[in-house]
Amino acid sequence: MDQMQRKVLGKPLSIPTGQPKRKRTSVISFFSKVSWKLRFQKWEPLKNVFFILAERARDPSAKKRHMAMRGVGTMVCENPDKVRKYKKIVLDLLVHGLYDPMSSEVIHESMKILTIILGKIQGKGLGSFFVDITLQTRTLLDDENDSLRYLAFVLFGQLPAFAGRKWKKFFTNQVKQTQDSLLIHLQDRNPQVAKACKATVRACAPFLRQRKEHSFPSDDQRNRKLCRQLSHCHPELLQYFYANKIL
Repeated sequence: MDQMQRKVLGKPLSIPTGQPKRKRTSVISFFSKVSWKLRFQKWEPLKNVFFILAERARDPSAKKRHMAMRGVGTMVCENPDKVRKYKKIVLDLLVHGLYDPMSSEVIHESMKILTIILGKIQGKGLGSFFVDITLQTRTLLDDENDSLRYLAFVLFGQLPAFAGRKWKKFFTNQVKQTQDSLLIHLQDRNPQVAKACKATVRACAPFLRQRKEHSFPSDDQRNRKLCRQLSHCHPELLQYFYANKIL
C-alpha cells in the first residue's frame, strides 16, 4: 500500500474548474492564509488554526467545509510532525468530513487526507475513530464516482494495520460483509480502482481466514464463490490465499 499512498499524496489538491474565477480565488486565498499561519506560528499557534478549521468544517456552506478540509491537508503536508501532536483533533475533523451529508467533494478531500495521515502514523491506534472510518469507508466502496471508489479502496486497505486486538473481531466481520464488493471490483470498469481493490484484498486476506471450529455453511459457500472468482480473474491471489492457508 505504500506505493499507492505515494500516488495519492502525489496528486495535486485540484480546485474544481466549474467554479467562477472569484470563488476559485477565494479558495486559493483561504488556502494561502492557512499556509501563512503555519509558517508564522509566533502570531497564530497551530492549535488556534485547528479551531478555525473546526468551525469552518461545520459551516452550512459546502464550499467552506471543503476549504476547511483543504486547510487540514495543507497542515498535514507542511507540518506533519507538529500535526501529529493534535492527532485526535485532526481525525475528528476528517471523520466529520467523511460523513458529510451533502458534498462529495468534502468526502473526497477527507478520504484523501486520511490516506496520507494513516501512512504517517503507522503502528499507532486510531481509537474509536477506527470504527467510524471503517463503517463509512465500506459504504463508499460501491460509490458511482470512480475517484471516491478508488480512495475508499486505498483507505480500506490501510485499516488492517490499525485493527489490533481491540478491533480485530469487529474488522473481521466488516471484511466478511465487504467480500462481495471486493469480488465485484476486482474487475472494476476503472483499471485504477481494480488495482486498488486487488491490493485491498491482499491486505485484508488475514481477516478472511476461517477457523474450522467457527465455520458455518454460509462461510463455505462464500469461500467457494471467492475461489471461483479468483481462479478466473486473479489466479495469483488464489495461490497466495492457499499458500497462507486463508482458504
